[in-house]
Amino acid sequence: MVAVTANYYSGYSTTTSSQTSATTTAASSTASAKTTTSNTSTSATTITLSDEAKAALAEKSFASVLADARSKLTKLLEDAGRKSPLQNDALALDLSSLDSREIYAIASDKSSSADESKAATLEMQRRFEAALAGPHSIAQVTGNYTGLYNAAAAFLDALGPEEKASADWKASRDAITEGLKQLQTDPKKLPAAGEDDPVATYIKLVETRGTLDQSMASLATNARTALDKRYEEIHATGRIPSFKPGNPSYVDLSALSSRSLSAVVLDEEGQFTSQEVAAAKSQLRTKSSSALMAGLKSASQSTDPTAFSQNVIAAFSSLSPEERQAAGWSDKLYEAAVANYASSNKLLEMFNQLSAGSSSSKSGSGLAGLLG
Repeated sequence: MVAVTANYYSGYSTTTSSQTSATTTAASSTASAKTTTSNTSTSATTITLSDEAKAALAEKSFASVLADARSKLTKLLEDAGRKSPLQNDALALDLSSLDSREIYAIASDKSSSADESKAATLEMQRRFEAALAGPHSIAQVTGNYTGLYNAAAAFLDALGPEEKASADWKASRDAITEGLKQLQTDPKKLPAAGEDDPVATYIKLVETRGTLDQSMASLATNARTALDKRYEEIHATGRIPSFKPGNPSYVDLSALSSRSLSAVVLDEEGQFTSQEVAAAKSQLRTKSSSALMAGLKSASQSTDPTAFSQNVIAAFSSLSPEERQAAGWSDKLYEAAVANYASSNKLLEMFNQLSAGSSSSKSGSGLAGLLG
């Protein structure tokens, strides 16, 4: 079983043991029965399943998940022209298209090669760190760790049933629960939730070794191979490759991750044409703009005047330096978001003081006091 502990999520667990059997939980269902009596005295019963029951019935078996994961991994390796998802003992393949159950299946299944198991384990770790990057940056600005621990809880809760059935997952989740409990007393004090606390370990690791990401050189090589393969497929139909959406010979880059697109845009080794770079840059800007718009929409639904600033801080910090460079996100954007947070927070404090002062004319802390 892959260890789902602070140590696992923080990057030092590289071994796996045999696959664990899937643990399933029966979902509750509601049923309504309607009996109709006909001339032949027969009856019919209509069963209405709850949403939980429908989801349980629709959920694929772990064996099917593993088969799908194996198929997807084989395709990714073929497209990238690689025999292993690792290079120099580090991730060399973009595994973001596999969901959490599929990644866990590869990491935990005894039929996986050592390289496949380690690559999947590194990908699980990378995802955890990516999920915490934005909230961690917000915590550094606000001094409040509650959002960071909530993000860790949400990440763990979203994992598949097989992974959540492990004792290691439970230890990590219990540590997060304890951390959140301590934060209710003092949200600005980093909890002491024990050695199983993956958040505390994450903080220590990013301070010492930085974030875990695939090599830009490897991703650029993968993208070059994938593009060449796509060109061959198009040429075989007698068409000319096009980067115009809607064209039958369209070369679609939307499935590439932001980091893969950044590798094409930066083109550090001169592997791509200006047309390819322009297409990748367009896709990357679409993704980054969507992230900012999502942050703006979320903030518009919040009563917190600092919400948008915090969302920008999170979005900026969730990208690697290479991704920010490729997308055109300068440090000034981050600095502006931090400054906006500080000013908005200050205004909020002043309005709170004003509100408190208005409730008592004898307090001497009304509007005149604030302006004086």
